[in-house]
Amino acid sequence: MKTDFKFSNLLGTVYCQGNLLFSPDGTHLFSPVGNRVTVFNLVDNKSYTLPFAHRKNISRIGLTPQGNILLSVDEDGQAILTNIPRRVVLYHFSFKSKVTALSFAPSGRHFAVGLGRKIELWHVPSTPDTNEEGDLEFAPFVRHHTHTQHFDDVRHIEWSHDSRFFLSASKDLTARIWSLNAEEGFRPTVLSGHRQGVVGAWFSKDQETIYTVSKDGAVFDWQYVAKPGQDEDEMVDDSDMQWRIVNKHYFMQNGATLRCAAFHPESNLLVAGFSNGIFGLYEMPDFNQIHTLNISQNEIDFVTINKSGEWLAFGASKLGQLLVWEWQSESYILKQQGHFDAMNALVYSPDGQRIVTTADDGKIKVWDIESGFCIVTFTEHTSGITACEFAKKGNVLFTASLDGSIRAWDLIRYRNFRTFTAPERLSFSCMAVDPSGEVVAAGSIDSFDIHIWSVQTGQLLDRLTGHEGPVSSLAFAPNGGLLVSGSWDKTARIWSIFNRTQTSEPLQLMSDVLDIAFRPDSLQIAISTLDGQLSFWSVSEATQVSGVDGRRDVSGGRRITDRRTAANVSGTKSFNTIRYSMDGSCILAGGNSKYICLYSATTMVLLKKFTVSVNLALSGTQEFLNSKLVTEAGPAALLDDQGEASDLEDRIDRSLPGAKRGDPGARRKNPEVRVTGVAFSPSGTSFCACSTEGLLIYSLDNRVQFDPFDLNMEITPASTLAVLQNEKDYLKALVMAFRLNEAGLIQRVFQAIPYTDIGLVVEHFPTVYVARLLRYVAAQTEQSPHVEFCMLWIKALVDKHGAWLMANRGKVDVELRIVSRAVAKMRDEIRRLADDNVYTVDYLIGQASSKAAQAGKEPKTIEWSANGDLEVKALPSTQKEVTIDDVLQEESEGEWIGLE
Repeated sequence: MKTDFKFSNLLGTVYCQGNLLFSPDGTHLFSPVGNRVTVFNLVDNKSYTLPFAHRKNISRIGLTPQGNILLSVDEDGQAILTNIPRRVVLYHFSFKSKVTALSFAPSGRHFAVGLGRKIELWHVPSTPDTNEEGDLEFAPFVRHHTHTQHFDDVRHIEWSHDSRFFLSASKDLTARIWSLNAEEGFRPTVLSGHRQGVVGAWFSKDQETIYTVSKDGAVFDWQYVAKPGQDEDEMVDDSDMQWRIVNKHYFMQNGATLRCAAFHPESNLLVAGFSNGIFGLYEMPDFNQIHTLNISQNEIDFVTINKSGEWLAFGASKLGQLLVWEWQSESYILKQQGHFDAMNALVYSPDGQRIVTTADDGKIKVWDIESGFCIVTFTEHTSGITACEFAKKGNVLFTASLDGSIRAWDLIRYRNFRTFTAPERLSFSCMAVDPSGEVVAAGSIDSFDIHIWSVQTGQLLDRLTGHEGPVSSLAFAPNGGLLVSGSWDKTARIWSIFNRTQTSEPLQLMSDVLDIAFRPDSLQIAISTLDGQLSFWSVSEATQVSGVDGRRDVSGGRRITDRRTAANVSGTKSFNTIRYSMDGSCILAGGNSKYICLYSATTMVLLKKFTVSVNLALSGTQEFLNSKLVTEAGPAALLDDQGEASDLEDRIDRSLPGAKRGDPGARRKNPEVRVTGVAFSPSGTSFCACSTEGLLIYSLDNRVQFDPFDLNMEITPASTLAVLQNEKDYLKALVMAFRLNEAGLIQRVFQAIPYTDIGLVVEHFPTVYVARLLRYVAAQTEQSPHVEFCMLWIKALVDKHGAWLMANRGKVDVELRIVSRAVAKMRDEIRRLADDNVYTVDYLIGQASSKAAQAGKEPKTIEWSANGDLEVKALPSTQKEVTIDDVLQEESEGEWIGLE
């Protein structure tokens, strides 16, 4: 089994904090999810996560006007420059301070960044598109200018359309106008008058008006006018002109504070989000309310508008909500929400197209792997959900919850059709489903018994007793014959629940059992225990076959409160969840640490370790003790270094000494990194893991569909033929022909490829062109006389790209139907031709035998050989060699007596 799995996607979370960005064409939305960035394609309804990861949570992201370069900055000011089409990290840089605002100029040559109360202007690093000379730069980031006139943090930066000026809004109650370069007659201007911090400032389309919005819901219109009292007819000197407030408006949202705002100059739309989850849409400059809508139970943290002004994107960090609203039709384009509590379990659907996750928030979410979106959410459970499992048929899902119920879900009609409960109230912690889907078993921490129900009737069938401690894990054998249970009493038991006498075989272990996994052939089980051991047992003999000491492998990650290094920390040296691969050759294990371990089930060797997260905002990602972070008062990360300067409205988890108000359950320390569930996909090409950051997917075929020839290079028919005839580079020539999309050229290159090289060419063929090649080969199969040549192409495509075709069958469904039709048509033609040949040979043989009988000549015979060919043989009286060709020559002589 291959082990080179790489990070593929992040599901389970759609927005954490920071700003949202639309792409220049308005069809893609960039959202920060912890220390990563997820891109949502709003037209094709898909999403993907960029492969880089910051060391802290991302606070600001910026996109160039061309949409090809993304600049993301984390809470410590560490920036990563990324190429979006290639998904490749270009450069790492540090701003050496916390970034509070970031904005690219419309010209694409500069960007402004707010570092506390300071504003810095930088040159945009050149790319092959903008660098005319094509020279590489040693230091891509070059500072252009610095402004330090603000007295508090800069919250927002907005550029003018000509990129000559920009506005900055600050918490010091002012907005300021700056110029990129020194302008004749221009001096930086202060716009003051707000009573609370300014949230945003924008230019109008004609740049004659400036709109500023403050936290208390005040909207000011500023214009460059003369002093009051002067006649309009008089000649006004420039010294008498200045920016003045010409209008004041107020939102009036019943005590709710304004959290965010955005303005679209082309349509004069102003959008404001409030702390009570309501947003309002207003038309400027008359401040006409278009509509308001309540979209969340918590405050809206960020809002942005796409270039056309049709779609509004909202982010609410407390519940992890992300919404895209089309205000004209009043409908949702995108409405997604991740789990707002820790995920506990996951399971792949039998077809491998969906993943089901359960969490402590009592919700069940079904995620589509292809699109990356949550397609349905179940909320019937009233407490945390601890386990989930599919029936073998694939349309029925079972879940176990701490609310004392086991529920069965129909994933065709999306409804709960059966609920199982015990006679007394129990909190179920584990569950297993019989492969036939007729029996479900569950175990609890409150009781030492195993409860078994009938799925058809919903009645409790039996209670299995024998364990002397809480039942922690259950697993049915894939062949359905046995049930294995693990308990905190340091034993695992094998139950024959379908036999007349329900006996159990105990397996004695050295520590508490945490999880049990069956090998797909039902001959072996793997047991994880609290002391970090993985033991492998033979089911038929009930004896231990082998074992692995995983304490050193899984151990890693020091919590903030720990006084020792990761290697000496307790509590992280065991596997809470284990799963076999689909072929049974490997086993995947994860626990309360940042590592996932992949072991060989035959050699007991650690094949690979996967690091779940490098995010220092999570507790347990550091390896070594840093003494400078430990003070006399305790760890520095747990100390409040802001004191009275902390913004009580921005940090809802803080409260005044002695105050009773506020959320007493609000988290006051960083969450710990852990893996609560792992699972292999049915195809074996990927696996997923439930972690603190979300649902991580690791895949083998993580190839970006990038066209290697979709670049600024000369691709002509002449250059394509030169590559084909001179260089004999068949792969390159075929891709260039598809790039030009000329039918005659494609056919010439296609037929020039030797049949011996078909497999090699197809193996390295870019996946972005596989669908087109499949369609072309199918058309050639129907038209070309080279039947076997085309069949070799189809076989190579299915062999080399079968996994990709299966994963993307929704996109290539038409091509696969065309191939199937072409192969079926060729099969029918060959069958009809073979039938005609049989009838012709039978006619010739019949004619020859009749004439031979009439003439009385020496007869010969025709027989079928072992390989299916016709052989002509003389009867024993004649030893003369006869060939098939003699049939036609001697037909008239009547020497043949027929086929024996």
